[in-house]
Amino acid sequence: MTHTQNLVPSTTVQPGDITTDVLIVGSGPAGSSAALFLASYGVEHLVITKYASTADTPRAHITNQRTVEIMRDMGIEDQVAAEATPHPMIGETVFCTSIAGEELGRVRAWGTSPERHADYEMASPSLNCDLPQTLFEPILVRNATARGSKYRWSTEYLTLTQDEDGVHALVLDRLTGQRYTIHAKYLIGADGGRSKVAADLELPMEGRMGRSGSMNIVCDMDLTPYCANRQSVLYWVLQPGAAVGGIGLGLVRMVRPWNKWLITWGYDIEQPPPQLTKEAAAEIVRNLIGDPDLAIEVESFSLWTVNEMYATRNTAGRVFCVGDAVHRHPPSNGLGSNTSIGDSYNLAWKLAHVLKGLAGPELLATYDDERVPVGEQIVKRANKSIDEFGAILDALGIDPRDDTATMQAQIAARKEPTEEGEARREALRQALVLKNYEFNALGVELGQRYTSAAVADDGTPFPAPTRDPELYYEPTTHPGARLPHAWLGTADPTAARVSTHDLCGHGRFTVLTGTNGAAWAEAAREVAEATGVELTAHVIGPGQDHEDLYGDWARLREITDSGALLVRPDNHIGFRAMSMVADPRHALEEALRTVLSRRSPALVLEA
Repeated sequence: MTHTQNLVPSTTVQPGDITTDVLIVGSGPAGSSAALFLASYGVEHLVITKYASTADTPRAHITNQRTVEIMRDMGIEDQVAAEATPHPMIGETVFCTSIAGEELGRVRAWGTSPERHADYEMASPSLNCDLPQTLFEPILVRNATARGSKYRWSTEYLTLTQDEDGVHALVLDRLTGQRYTIHAKYLIGADGGRSKVAADLELPMEGRMGRSGSMNIVCDMDLTPYCANRQSVLYWVLQPGAAVGGIGLGLVRMVRPWNKWLITWGYDIEQPPPQLTKEAAAEIVRNLIGDPDLAIEVESFSLWTVNEMYATRNTAGRVFCVGDAVHRHPPSNGLGSNTSIGDSYNLAWKLAHVLKGLAGPELLATYDDERVPVGEQIVKRANKSIDEFGAILDALGIDPRDDTATMQAQIAARKEPTEEGEARREALRQALVLKNYEFNALGVELGQRYTSAAVADDGTPFPAPTRDPELYYEPTTHPGARLPHAWLGTADPTAARVSTHDLCGHGRFTVLTGTNGAAWAEAAREVAEATGVELTAHVIGPGQDHEDLYGDWARLREITDSGALLVRPDNHIGFRAMSMVADPRHALEEALRTVLSRRSPALVLEA
């Protein structure tokens, strides 16, 4: 019997087979961003997805600064801004008994409070925003295909084998029923939380699936009167949970202001799943809104489970898994698609350099070293944020399963002019402060620090945090850290200012130095010529192409004016020299050899 009958892909090219450098399985944020990056770097690849189109429900939405600045690097930040609900409109997170009912408190979220806004402004050239997955995915796909990506929709991954020459994936054309093999040098598994690629590789996982149950209801309704003066993407509702198996906690999430919404309503996972109809879904929504006559058009509904699972290894041979395939968690903190895109951004430049013969294949092992810890961190953080809702319930003295009368009486107790009432008011205030770990965790979003063979360590420890490292991002140029952002002027007084991030990225390595470090720029030119690695240099100082007009870069760079930073294509620091060295060319060439796993500084390797 043939491989098309046995579900065993052929390792040799057969009629109808396809050959490519990189096969991407999955077209969501992880897969389509990987396609965009590889296309931008000139790498041949193919994306397959069993679905017929991009996402049809607005699952992911919070788009954090790291993701927006990555899109800036790709040259499409303006497209993101054109489709997104902007930063100033997304932050008045409300806790209430219904949208039309009593408010219990608010949290200023996503860096919109006066206290935190400066932290966000100083951290990045780009602000966060709200961009539903239904709008973000088409932006990624459109730009990826314009740059050379090829997509095969309605094409299902079945299984794979791999050998020393590549990966061989058997796929099914769901429109024709035809099975064929795609032969690739490498495969990226971006096929989501039920990843068949990860399952086939038997990637080791920790944690558990199915912690709790939730239902999503996507609907159209006009909530302008309730939202105009408290603009936000999130409105949390505490109600008795008798209806349709609910457990008393609901989320009314803005998709588009203020007429398209996604409702999330928890259900008891120990009980049979709720049987939803459009009518029952509309009734749940009306209860959460608190308006029995509200006109609602239910578009769709679905059930899902809250998971707490992460892979302790993301790769096996020539196959790399990214996104939800290797970190599965609730949407708390808005970390899902952002971390998925970060995975692909980390991996894509490494694949590009290996495939072009500019790096040793050992470079690809650093994807695991750098991104597995990030996956573990965000899975634990997102689930901890859910657990921290318990403090709000405790402060109010309620159980979500209480009947209506009991819950209302407990909630009302905080209004009493008594010591007990005062204690509950203070407890609620502290409980809402705790929610900053979900809604203002800038350190989690921007503070990734890599330790791997793709970082030339300078022998010093990472700076110890001076503030809570989950809530606050503290910039550093220590090797492995994300490049600090600082605004720079240019020699042209009519030109717009640029970020240090704008000088770097774009798929290439960059050297940043000061006026006294001009020898580093000459060394970069010589090293690029000798190695074939694209390497550019910028001298920052008076009379140079870029000037530190605010003095911010001098404060952030942590090196002397004669020192240098080697910035990787993903805007993480690969090497740092605190000051000038005797032979800057040799130092830079050795650093590049280390970062790229090159056996010899001048050796052009075979992919």
